[in-house]
Amino acid sequence: MTVAVVDTGVGEQSPALSGRVTAEGEAGKDCVGHGSFAAGLIAGAPTGSGAVTGVAPAARILAVRGTDEYGNGSAQLVAQGIESAVDNGAEVVYVGLALNTGDDELARAVAYADSKDALVVAPAAPDVVPDGADGKPDTRARKYWPASIPQVLSVADYGPTGTRPEDAPAVLAPDLAAPGDSVVGIGPEGSGHFIGSGSSLAAAYTAGAAALIRSYQPTLSAAQVSRRLLEAAYPDEVPKLDVYAGMTVVLPPRGTTAGAGTAPAHLPPAAPQEPRERSLLLGGGALVVVLLVGAAIVIVPRGKARRWRAAA
Repeated sequence: MTVAVVDTGVGEQSPALSGRVTAEGEAGKDCVGHGSFAAGLIAGAPTGSGAVTGVAPAARILAVRGTDEYGNGSAQLVAQGIESAVDNGAEVVYVGLALNTGDDELARAVAYADSKDALVVAPAAPDVVPDGADGKPDTRARKYWPASIPQVLSVADYGPTGTRPEDAPAVLAPDLAAPGDSVVGIGPEGSGHFIGSGSSLAAAYTAGAAALIRSYQPTLSAAQVSRRLLEAAYPDEVPKLDVYAGMTVVLPPRGTTAGAGTAPAHLPPAAPQEPRERSLLLGGGALVVVLLVGAAIVIVPRGKARRWRAAA
């Protein structure tokens, strides 16, 4: 599978991705390092002791710039990156940015990817809390793009405890959650490791899972792969990515319901109440007789012994 990384670029010199990176333009250089980190989570292959392995370590990476060389993204660059990635054969398109503008432009790019049967995966929120108009951190949950577009699989992060860090940006109705706190990954070159956090890294894990499923079952469409990831996810307030279940679960056909196509069940009529009432009356009468006989066994001998005289 080919996974496009629409981000800051991907370092072609990274040992973990050696020979599997195709870059468009200047995207083979990654001065910021974020795109290389995400690509390693998606498709990094082991290179020695302590190496980080990605979810789909045999996948190919198509590096596409969605930012300038300093890591500043825009809706125009991301939209162009998505369209270019699809035109160059990407089956899964990972977008490493969460933008607060450009919904129309990005919606057209995602629709184009959908028409080409490519699955777009994006973070549900940025990795750091954005500043508001007053210059202070804005912690409100809001829509970000392209994650808010219906065809996009939007992903939020969670940490080792299963919850999101308290200082993480608020997310609004993500489709899925995946590991994204204190994640270890690769850099654009060399064998060193880095640590990062955020929904963008959770989205990278999910993009790797999508590539793995598409390689295992190549007849599945992008929509079917998305459905597998969502319906096979670990149940929680936000379903959590389960790569193994996504690969192995057998889902019912779309649109079926329990018992569809079978004859309705016919329940037997309720049992009549008369026999039950008669049984209760007979049982109650028998109990009364037993109690009377028991009392007679105790009382009669004593009465005869006193010749039925009253006790002193």
